Amino acid sequence: MINLELPEKLTQTQQMAQQLASGVFRPISRKYDAIEHCETPEELKPVAQMMAAMPRGGGKKGGSSDSIKNGINMMGILGVEAMCWGDVGLMLSIPGSGLGNAAVMAVGTPEQKEKYGKLYCAMAITEPGAGSDSAAVATTAVAEGDEWVLNGEKIYCTAGQRCDAIVVWATLDKSLGKAAIKSFIVPRDNPGVELVRVEDKMGLRVSDTAALAFNNCRIPKDHILGSAEVGDTEEARKKSFGGVMQTFDNTRPQVAAMALGVARAALEITRDILEKEGVEADYSKQPYNSTALELEVYRLEADLEAARLMTLKAAWMADNGQPNSREASMCKAKAGRMGNDVTLKCVALCGELGYSERTLLEKLARDSKIIDIFEGTQQIQQLIVARHLLGLSSKELK
Repeated sequence: MINLELPEKLTQTQQMAQQLASGVFRPISRKYDAIEHCETPEELKPVAQMMAAMPRGGGKKGGSSDSIKNGINMMGILGVEAMCWGDVGLMLSIPGSGLGNAAVMAVGTPEQKEKYGKLYCAMAITEPGAGSDSAAVATTAVAEGDEWVLNGEKIYCTAGQRCDAIVVWATLDKSLGKAAIKSFIVPRDNPGVELVRVEDKMGLRVSDTAALAFNNCRIPKDHILGSAEVGDTEEARKKSFGGVMQTFDNTRPQVAAMALGVARAALEITRDILEKEGVEADYSKQPYNSTALELEVYRLEADLEAARLMTLKAAWMADNGQPNSREASMCKAKAGRMGNDVTLKCVALCGELGYSERTLLEKLARDSKIIDIFEGTQQIQQLIVARHLLGLSSKELK
């Protein structure tokens, strides 16, 4: 039998996150959207302190004890969804919750986890010539004595301006492809790290998205994540490129949860507006007795529910030690597309109120677009799913 009810300890997390979203995020959402990344939201500092006091884990690879390992991914999904109902950009701006933290917890040594796990760690992967193809990174890391010397340029680095440290992807030997790609922990104030610019964006305006340059940036030898071994063996992959890539099996469902929160917020606002105009959902009626407007709302609700169930499944698999790469990409692809579709339809259904700034609908629509793009575009997710279904490698199916 399948039990789709959430245990009490998870519903408590969900309720706390919802209170945070409604009490902190919603009231300041429009303010920080207007001023973009020009100010660091002071209101988020107490939130960061509260979250730092909570147990940390990383699915099957993270966590400090068995009691918090099982359920940590599901807890993350529920918390992210609720907070993004309030404001996805503010959720991404909470100090200490960067994508780099997930990489450190996935493949870092106990010493690295202790030293950097509680810092605000960004992740720098994308380059002007290497977007969704992470294996094409050209930033180099050269060993010189007891140091690594990094040179290259990174773009679209979330929290690249405000973070404490950056997990930088670089290659030890470009000719070896992804077998030579490693991750390095670079303190944000390290000499040789240059903030090139902070992007002005369509959505998630409060979240800082930076372009960074690494010019003869020297870091200690022990700042490499995983092993410095170069090769195409299974063990080498787990300790380098492959190990960090597995981070996305845990974080892609969380990105899907962002879309769930944004879509739920848009649908709730839309239903409130329609009810004031006398259009109220009546699920007891047969579809042929419903108006076209009502049917459209029902379709959007069904699409949201389908994405929600796929996301919960991917998180459940991670918590129970089951390989979930296919399901993580499926839910990310489904939810990313759903979130964009639902928010834009809600804007259209509400007409002037949807398009104006009198409600949050137009902002939710703007915020939703990037969720379908970052951490692997729609097309990349479909490619990953196809590889799993066909049993083909990345070399065999590009």
